[in-house]
Amino acid sequence: MLDLNRLKALHAVHVYGSVGAAAEALMVTPSAVSQQIAKLERETGARLMERYGRGVRLTDAAGLLAEHAERILALVETAEADFEALRGEVVGRLNVGAFPTAARGLMPHALVSLKGRHPDLWVQLSEREPERVAREVARGELDLGVVQDWLTRPMALPDGLSKATLLDDVADVAVPADHPLAGEREIELAALHGEQWISGSPGTVCHDWLVFTLRSASLEPVIACWADEYPTQLALVAAGLGCAIVPRLGRDCVPDSVRLVPLLPRQSRRIYAIWRADAARRPAIRAMVDALTETSKTQENAWAVQ
Repeated sequence: MLDLNRLKALHAVHVYGSVGAAAEALMVTPSAVSQQIAKLERETGARLMERYGRGVRLTDAAGLLAEHAERILALVETAEADFEALRGEVVGRLNVGAFPTAARGLMPHALVSLKGRHPDLWVQLSEREPERVAREVARGELDLGVVQDWLTRPMALPDGLSKATLLDDVADVAVPADHPLAGEREIELAALHGEQWISGSPGTVCHDWLVFTLRSASLEPVIACWADEYPTQLALVAAGLGCAIVPRLGRDCVPDSVRLVPLLPRQSRRIYAIWRADAARRPAIRAMVDALTETSKTQENAWAVQ
C-alpha cells in the first residue's frame, strides 16, 4: 500500500523541482522529504531519485508515479471535502495564505471572529505575496488565500479557483506635509511630474503597478527608495525622500509630517478570497470567507466615517 505522505513528498518534488523547494512548500526539512522518498523507493522497488550535478532529479519512474499521486491527492481532497460537507461541522484544519497588508489589516479580526464561532477549527496563517498565494492554493498547499490586484492591472488566476470579492481598497498619494500640493483636496497624477517615488521592490505587484500607472499618466518613474511595507514607505515620505501611493488598508499610524491626498483618477485595488472550486463544499471554507467578508465590511464602514 502506497503511503499518502510519501506520495505527497514525491509530488512536491515533481512540482517544485527540488527537494529543498518541496520541503519549503510542505513546511518540513529537506531531510524529511528525502527520507519519505527513500521509503517510497523501498515500497515500490523502483529508483525514484538520481544524482544530477550537485543536486538530484526524479527518474522517469518517479515522474509517472508523481502524475498518479496528483490524481490520488485530488481524490483524497474531494473525499475530505464531501465528508466535511456531510457532517456540516466547521472543524479540522485550514491553511490560509494572505499578502502582507491583508495579513495585518484583515486576518487578525477575521481569525478572532472565526475562533469565537468555531473553536474546533484550527487555522494556520502564512504571509505570502499574492502570486505565490494563488499558486499554492491551486496546488493544494493552501486551502484558502487572500490576494489583491489593481483594477487597472488584474491578476490572472490559475484554472479551477473560485473567488469572492472582499473590498475595494482605495489608494491615496502620500506627500510630505510641506509639499506644495499637501493642502489640495485632490491631486491629478499629472501634477506630480518630476517627483521622486517610494516603491515596493522590483518584481512585486505593487512596484509593477506603480510603474504602469505613472507611465500611463506620461510620468517616467524616478524611484528614490524601495520598501515593501507601507509603514516604511510612509516613514520615508515623512523624511522628505519622495512620494508614495498608499492603499488605505496599508496605513496604520500616519506620521504627523505626512499628508494623504485622494488621487484623480481614483486608484484602487481589489482584495478577494480564493479557494479551489472542488473544495467549496467544505464548511470551513465558507466560514472563513464569511469571517473575512464581515471584517471587510467593518473596515469599509470605518473608512466611510473618517
